[in-house]
Amino acid sequence: MARIRGRHAARRAATTAAGHRRRGGLRSARYRRALGGTAVAAVVMAALTASQAPGVELAGDGGADRPGSAGDRTPGDDDYATELPPLESPHPPGTSEPGGSENTSGIPASVLAGYQKAARSLASRTPGCGLRWELLAGIGKVESGHARGGAVDKDGTTLRPILGPVLNGNGFARIKDTDGGRWDSDTTYDRAVGPLQFIPSTWDRWGADGNGDGRKDPNNIHDAALAAGGYLCADGRDLSTGAGLDRAVLSYNNSSDYLRTVLAWFEYYRKGTHAVPDRDLSVLPTTPGVGESGSGSSPGAGRRGADSADPADDRPGKPNRPGEPSKPGKPDKPGDPDEPGDGDDGGGKPSPEPTGPHAIERVGAGKFTAVAGEDFTGHPVVRVETAKGKGVKGVEVRFEVRGETEAAFEGGARSATVTTDAQGDATAPALGAGGRTGDFTVRATVPGKKLGSVDFTASVTAPRADTLARTSDVALEAGKGGKFAEAVEVKATRKGKAVANTTLTATFGDEEEAGPYFGKDEQGTPIRRLADLKTGADGVVALPELFAGDRPGTYTLTLTAEGGAGVQVKVVVKG
Repeated sequence: MARIRGRHAARRAATTAAGHRRRGGLRSARYRRALGGTAVAAVVMAALTASQAPGVELAGDGGADRPGSAGDRTPGDDDYATELPPLESPHPPGTSEPGGSENTSGIPASVLAGYQKAARSLASRTPGCGLRWELLAGIGKVESGHARGGAVDKDGTTLRPILGPVLNGNGFARIKDTDGGRWDSDTTYDRAVGPLQFIPSTWDRWGADGNGDGRKDPNNIHDAALAAGGYLCADGRDLSTGAGLDRAVLSYNNSSDYLRTVLAWFEYYRKGTHAVPDRDLSVLPTTPGVGESGSGSSPGAGRRGADSADPADDRPGKPNRPGEPSKPGKPDKPGDPDEPGDGDDGGGKPSPEPTGPHAIERVGAGKFTAVAGEDFTGHPVVRVETAKGKGVKGVEVRFEVRGETEAAFEGGARSATVTTDAQGDATAPALGAGGRTGDFTVRATVPGKKLGSVDFTASVTAPRADTLARTSDVALEAGKGGKFAEAVEVKATRKGKAVANTTLTATFGDEEEAGPYFGKDEQGTPIRRLADLKTGADGVVALPELFAGDRPGTYTLTLTAEGGAGVQVKVVVKG
């Protein structure tokens, strides 16, 4: 069946352009770089009928000491599973529809959770990328058979490290050790690590903590999936477009065959998949080299002799190992092997860091408050970053006032454009609150880039007086049993300006039961406390007429405005 499907796919690939989303394509595996030219054309169809080994081994298997193991294999450095998904569309588990392929469409539950969690996280951080979890699943299927059928612990870490071939220059790129053997247990050369196969130096740049345990571990499916997603979204790629999707996958491994294989699984999973128990080996690729020892496809089963042809010569360039960022849309030059993650493209040039805008993030406070008629004291600030969190200088950021409000930037403008500084920060200009109270939003975006947006919440509150004072210096005196000739009048101000419609209270205190009072209530009880007094447009409020009471003495009337400003007025009752 595998051979029939391989020939069927090859016939379709002959009439389909590289990168097209049909499942047709070369059943590519591992190739010798030294072979090429017409030799490829002569034997490529024969090669298509065989399933080749992807060259991934488990640490601790005796690897390099065993004939045919990853350590002594001679193919090129593009080891990956070449098994294509079934031609039939998947059906939900338990259906009896003909052509169902529930085993193949299943993904180990822990690994599936890692893919989906990473996609959700990136959807909020870089919404313009459009990454789907099914793409991570396609890559994970091809790179490691979903962590060898979900061979992970409860935290998502592989039970044993998944390592690629030794990159010692013998049939592979020559990459000297960059991690002191920390991840690949090799202090001489590097090896790709984990379910998403990152070179150690690349992990150092792109590593992520996907499960929140404070560590960045390429052997953990949550960490690796989040790092792979960030890598695919680098440089502002839009994976919702065909061109953007192709560029992202090619940046992971610059091979048209790899592209076709990953996209075949991507489309297959989009049509339907389901979780299967961890350690379900049915989800492993059937090509030799990926399955566990003794599972029917040993790690050495795909080793080819020196006369094997190299179908890789029809690709846009020598394939990359996942991890090293190629510039989108610019594959490496043919014959210039770029091992992603080694920091060198094979020709002595350092591999590019992601330098383009990748995300826009809030810096500092996210909520601001001002009093009507004044300016906000704080300023919204955002940072435009690369995929590695480095600020990008010279990017235009647009701040826009949104909502029903009179707030505006200088000159009454509802929007303003600011260029990021050397740290990648853009600070909004001063914002006037206007006279209308209420809430509104200031939104920051990068025009022309799908980096999402950052919203700041702003509130305009009614003015609160910072000063209360009598409007007259005339002494307030009255005889016992009489009333005061002049009403008590005060003015509320803020920074010297009248505060209209603010609330005041006036009281003589509970101990003044026989002193002055403001008339009597319906039961004839003297009123010695007034609430909800409101200032007028000029900030002034006049109290009701004041009666002296029957006990001579000096009394204190206390007035307090909303916000805490107050004044005390002396009142004298003569005997």
